[in-house]
Amino acid sequence: MTTNKSSNFIQNIINEDLRTNKNDGRVHTRFPPEPNGYLHIGHAKSICLNFGIAAEYNGLCNLRFDDTNPSKEEVEYVDSIKSDVKWLGFDWGDRLYYASNYFDKIYEYAVQLIKSGKAYVCDLSAEEIREYRGTLTKPGKDSPFRNRSVEENLDLFERMKAGEFEDGSRVLRAKIDMASPNLNLRDPVLYRIQHTDHHRTGDKWCIYPMYDFAHPISDSIEGITHSICTCEFEDHRPLYDWVIENLQVESRPRQIEFARLNLSYTVMSKRKLRELVEKGYVNGWDDPRMPTISGLRRRGYTPESIRDFCDRIGVAKANSVVDIAMLEHCIREELNLKAPRVMAVLRPLRVVIDNYPEDRVEMLDADNNPESPDMGSRKIPFSRVLYIEQEDFREDPPKKFFRLAPGREVRLKHAYIIKCERVVKDEKTGEIIELHCTYDPQTRSGMSSEVRKVKGTLHWVSAAHAVKAEIRLYDHLFTKENPEDDTENADFTANLNPNSLERLTDCWIEPGLAGAVPGSRYQFLRQGYFCVDPDSSGDALVFNRIVSLKDSWAKIQKALGNK
Repeated sequence: MTTNKSSNFIQNIINEDLRTNKNDGRVHTRFPPEPNGYLHIGHAKSICLNFGIAAEYNGLCNLRFDDTNPSKEEVEYVDSIKSDVKWLGFDWGDRLYYASNYFDKIYEYAVQLIKSGKAYVCDLSAEEIREYRGTLTKPGKDSPFRNRSVEENLDLFERMKAGEFEDGSRVLRAKIDMASPNLNLRDPVLYRIQHTDHHRTGDKWCIYPMYDFAHPISDSIEGITHSICTCEFEDHRPLYDWVIENLQVESRPRQIEFARLNLSYTVMSKRKLRELVEKGYVNGWDDPRMPTISGLRRRGYTPESIRDFCDRIGVAKANSVVDIAMLEHCIREELNLKAPRVMAVLRPLRVVIDNYPEDRVEMLDADNNPESPDMGSRKIPFSRVLYIEQEDFREDPPKKFFRLAPGREVRLKHAYIIKCERVVKDEKTGEIIELHCTYDPQTRSGMSSEVRKVKGTLHWVSAAHAVKAEIRLYDHLFTKENPEDDTENADFTANLNPNSLERLTDCWIEPGLAGAVPGSRYQFLRQGYFCVDPDSSGDALVFNRIVSLKDSWAKIQKALGNK
């Protein structure tokens, strides 16, 4: 076992356990998602932590589905979770488990608690249980069914299992302390009746264990040594320990809590993400605006960039909000070295070079990535009619506008210097529809005779050779940095950004991108990083903008003196 110097409090705990030979020197973790939705970036942090800890200490990490609530669970979610974990680069080997694997054993443990006088069947309704529970300043009071005999409890629990009672009519509760300062110890519910078919066990069961009961038992059965979870379960730890201490379990895992990931301009609740999907605010769980792993994958994020992000934010006990700019910085850093540079015009303006021969086509050299010379170069066609960006021309340019204007010169990237001679407008609307320019044949990029310099350089594509594409520009899904912390609007959807998606359908890209496969990533010069969307098919290319080129996080870190 390795004993590398720790860098966070979880490693400190594990190092001490290894020093004292606790768990016989084993380190065994697990990632236990509930299959009631798709995983999001917060789960990615937990995945990286649990699988990463296991790898660091030459241990094991299980993937276990907490499938104890069949009314909200679907096979679709199980499949998506497995796909996401693998895509992130982690492998559970032969250790794929389900809490439902242990339903028989968990039931036996419940019977064990009843026989020892530590659990009872309660007939109070859910609302009555809440009323009896008390508050943080007022102790709870005993259920009138708390002192049922062991025999009566065993009989009722067996009849619950046999399906004699309706949903919500009875529950099994732990008998702990109704006056405990920790509300989770005030006789918590261990089992509830739910006549719902389970996606794995069918109609075998009509009673299902609660998470707080099933989880420590599942950890123990699997030999988990360190049960790492987020801080909202810190108040549940005494119950976790109570279950372990009051049952004849196979091993005694330890629960450790860390701060969950909160990301600016998004929400991290699966319930709220589900609402966004089901009410049509987004186009499915893999919508590129969603913080789900499948959404990030479709947008163009790489597993390496997400793992890098999770590593950078570290592990802490205190909750905080991470700026989404940091996540964007991670993908920019990676793609800056890996993504080929290409030219794409998103809002085209037609340019005619009057002194360039009509039938001439030149194949010009263009480097694929100046940051990575090994990526080589490509040939791009240059002809008499081109497209440039509408925003790169101003008829009446403001001060410090160094792009194209009447009588002004600019360089075309990888090509020549051109000069605007004439502007053509729509007679009815006055809209600029075409520019007529001239070029200087002695100014081609790379020519030894090139001596003239100009301040502006524009990207472009040859109109006769360009490939048409749809470009989808994404912005933050919410207008507020913390959409869930809003005193003005109780409904978090009131903070949705109406401009989170802009579709541009009249875009033109280099011909070399024809047939680009989904998932391919590029830097569109001066525009940002883009990824081919799965919607692409044949000639119908669709690109998602991953991030723009502006790196606000790097700028902030530079100002702070950080690397």
